[in-house]
Amino acid sequence: MMKPEMEPTEALNEHDRVEVAIVGAGTAGLAALREVQKQTDDFVLINAGPYGTTCARVGCMPSKALIAAANAFHARTKLDEFGIRGGEGLAADIPAVLNRVRALRDQFVSGVLKATEDLGRRNIAGHARLDGPNRLIVGDRVIQAEQIVLAPGSSPIVPEPWQVFGNRILTSDTLFEQADLPPRIGVVGLGAIGIEIAQALARLGLDVHGFDAREMIAGISDEKVAQAAQDLLAEEFAIHLGVRVELAEADGAIAIRWSGGSVVVDKVVAAVGRQPNIAGLGLDTLGVPLDRKGMPEVDPATMRIADTPVLLAGDANGDKPLLHEGADEGHIAGINATHTSPIHLARRVPLSIVFCDPEVVAVGQRASELEREGVLVGEVSFAAQGRARTMQENRGLLRLWAARRDGRLLGAEMAAPAAEHIGHLLALAISEDLTVHDLLRMPFYHPTLEEGLRTALRAIARELPPCGLSDLAQCGPLGADALD
Repeated sequence: MMKPEMEPTEALNEHDRVEVAIVGAGTAGLAALREVQKQTDDFVLINAGPYGTTCARVGCMPSKALIAAANAFHARTKLDEFGIRGGEGLAADIPAVLNRVRALRDQFVSGVLKATEDLGRRNIAGHARLDGPNRLIVGDRVIQAEQIVLAPGSSPIVPEPWQVFGNRILTSDTLFEQADLPPRIGVVGLGAIGIEIAQALARLGLDVHGFDAREMIAGISDEKVAQAAQDLLAEEFAIHLGVRVELAEADGAIAIRWSGGSVVVDKVVAAVGRQPNIAGLGLDTLGVPLDRKGMPEVDPATMRIADTPVLLAGDANGDKPLLHEGADEGHIAGINATHTSPIHLARRVPLSIVFCDPEVVAVGQRASELEREGVLVGEVSFAAQGRARTMQENRGLLRLWAARRDGRLLGAEMAAPAAEHIGHLLALAISEDLTVHDLLRMPFYHPTLEEGLRTALRAIARELPPCGLSDLAQCGPLGADALD
C-alpha cells in the first residue's frame, strides 16, 4: 500500500532560525528543495498530510493508468474493422483495473518519497502558518526564516451541499481508492480532469453522464474544435453543457437534476475544480493586498509576493495547475530564495494536454486571446487523413493560427489523434519564433499523423507572400489521400 504520511521527525528547537523554509513537499516544493540544496544546507521542509505529490498520488499518473486500461478495453470496438473477430467476448474486471492503478501509483509514489527520506530533522511533518514575513508557526514550534517558499498545493472542491452524500461523492483524491465502481456514474465538471475520468469510466462499461455549466468542454476556447470534441465524446457518454445541477437523495442513489431533466446515478465524481491550500496559511500577516479569494499578487518571473521574503509557487498560487508549470515555479522560487538579487526567468510557451480520445491540446495563444484581424487560420480535419485512416483514428480537428504580417506561429487548439506530440512540436516552434514557412521546410515523413499539421500549415501559407522558387517550403500537396 502507498505510505499515506511520513512519520513526524524529531522536533527542532523551540525557536529555530534557517536561511530557507519550504512549505509543501509536492512538485513545486520538491523543485524548490532541489535548488535550495545546491546553495545551502540551512533549510527545513515542512509538509502537512501525505507525501508523494498530487501528480504521483492522485493526479497525472493514476489517471493515466486508468485511461490506459480503458483504452485497451475500448480497442475491442475497432477489431472487426481490422478483420479481427471475437472482441465482443472480452470483459472489463473493474476491481482488477483499479488494483493495477493503485499498484502503479504506489511505485510512482515510492520514487518520489526518496527525495525527502534523507532529510532527517530538516523534514518536519506538520501544518505551517505564517506569522509575518519571516516567521512560521508549526504546532508548538516557531521557525524564523530569511526566505520562505510556500508550495502547499491544492485540494479538490466538493460543494458544501454535496457533502451530505458522504462517500457517494468521489473526487480525483478518492476515485482510485475504490475497490470497485457501481454501474451508474455522474461526473460534474468537464474540464481536463472530468473529461478524462468520464470517458475512461464509460469505456470500461459504466453508464456515465457528464455535466458542466460552461458551453465548451476540456478548457477549449476555439468553438469549432470544442464542437468537434463534444460531438466525438458524446458518442461514448451523455454530455450536458450549459447547465447547473442540484443533487438530491434517491433511495440510496443520487438524483442529478438540471433545467432540462434529471438522471439517477449511484455515485458522483466532483470535478468542479481544485482550490489552493491557502486557508489558514496566514497570507494576511504579510501586509500586502489580497484579492477576493485571499490571494496576493505573485511575480511569475520570480514567484515573489510583492517585496516580501515570501515566494508562492505551484498549485497554491491558482495560476497554472500543471505539473511542468509547478516544477518550473518551484525551480524559480528556489533560485530566488537563495540569491540576494532578483533573478527573472522567462516562462515557457503555454501547453496543456487532456488525455481523452481524441486528445485535446492547446499550445501558445488560445483562440480567445487572439486579435482576429491580424491572424491567419489554418485547419485540418483528420477524417480523411491517410495515416489516421489506417489506424482507425480518423477523427478530430486541428486549428492553427499565425500572424498575418509575417506568418509567425502564434498557437493552436486541437482535438486530434497524436495531439500530444503535435502540441510539443508546435510549442518548440513557437518558442523559437518560427514561421509557417520555417515549419514547412521541416521534413514530414510519410505516412505520419504529423502530415495533418502540414495540411493546416499549407492552408496558411497560401495566404502569405510566396517564398523563393528554390525554397522547399513551397512544395505543395499531391492531391491524393494516400500521398498527403
